[in-house]
Amino acid sequence: MKKNTVIKDLSSFIAASPTPFHAVAEGKRRLEANGFKPWKPGEKAGYGDKLYYAPFDVSLFAFSIGAKPRSAKAGLKLKLAGAHIDSPCIHIKPNPEMKTKDYIRLNADVYGGPIINTWLDRPLSIAGQVAIAGPDGPVLKLFDAKDPVVSIPNLAIHMNREVNKGVELNRQNDILPLLGLSGSEKDGEAFTGFLAKKLHVKPEEILDLDLYVYNTEEPNFSGLNGEFFSCPRLDDLTSAHALLCALCEEPAPASINIAAFFNNEEVGSLSANGADSRVLPMLLESLYEALGRSKSALNGDILGGTLLSLDVAHAYHPNMTGKYDPTNYALMGDGVVFKLNSNQKYINDLGVLAELEVLCKNHDIPYKRFVNRSDVAGGGTIGNMLASWLPMKGLDLGVPILAMHSARETMGTNDQKALIDLLTAFFGK
Repeated sequence: MKKNTVIKDLSSFIAASPTPFHAVAEGKRRLEANGFKPWKPGEKAGYGDKLYYAPFDVSLFAFSIGAKPRSAKAGLKLKLAGAHIDSPCIHIKPNPEMKTKDYIRLNADVYGGPIINTWLDRPLSIAGQVAIAGPDGPVLKLFDAKDPVVSIPNLAIHMNREVNKGVELNRQNDILPLLGLSGSEKDGEAFTGFLAKKLHVKPEEILDLDLYVYNTEEPNFSGLNGEFFSCPRLDDLTSAHALLCALCEEPAPASINIAAFFNNEEVGSLSANGADSRVLPMLLESLYEALGRSKSALNGDILGGTLLSLDVAHAYHPNMTGKYDPTNYALMGDGVVFKLNSNQKYINDLGVLAELEVLCKNHDIPYKRFVNRSDVAGGGTIGNMLASWLPMKGLDLGVPILAMHSARETMGTNDQKALIDLLTAFFGK
């Protein structure tokens, strides 16, 4: 893909993925367009198949199986890359409607670790999943209001003269989205009526909801030559997008390419949908059984496999230079970032690092190594959690961005193509 085509496609993917529910739906659509078929444990699978499985609607696993090995005793080369599809945001609570004078607000809490004040004074919408009463039981429906139906207004500086010195926002009182003015409807029914109208159901048919607030602002380029790209949810939909693009290439013979898209990374990954779960090992066991291979063969292939943990990296901030290691930093535009940490915040293997550097050099892919400053603790990723269930040698990597966990983040325009090129080379080697 050319640079402009890549960024245009990334924008489309992010726009279609305001929540993990939608990211899974869009991922399935893209996989099916490239020949992948739905599969679940217990069903048949064969060499040369392209399969996907989406448990719980908020995680997704895809398998591209190469040609059968010449020898029945020969192992398969497992190549696994994982990313997360959740982003820090604001989550709508159950029974959310709150009336203050004639204002209608929505009760909400914080999901993950967003930079909360970046959500103020922006056009926001609501998306997620809604449970609807059906003749045979509850039906789960995707919901996306699309239009900016809510906002979280700042308090005027005239009423808070110290605001530019820094103000701590109370998570219960200060981040409640403003929905509108009350009308003729009864108290507590405005939001349900809004959802029912959008979903073309009766208000009484709505049983429950799992909804999130998201930023509707359009992405844009900046910089003298358009070298920067600004967009919501770059963390970590850049990785998910690159992984989907790369997996659609043909696998090498006697190999299985695996793409894993997890939820709940921003809150610790300890869920059925998160990386710290047995769901992927279970799927691999079922897949190997369908291929007629033993559990011992699977264990051997896991130990000989390679794991890439994909997540965004911290780009060097020119106004905050003291926050970075003096020799191991990455700028936006530097390409793929290999993330290293001696305390196992990231999954590190010297051999995998060397192999990926060779791939980068052979395919003219720009890259940099990144290490956190010793007195600045970085965040974790899915890498070591996933490796604890699937003990493979591996590495953490991603594109560098600024304003990580803001309602809007910024990356280098060329970096997404570099990540796709490297993942394509990794899966194809």
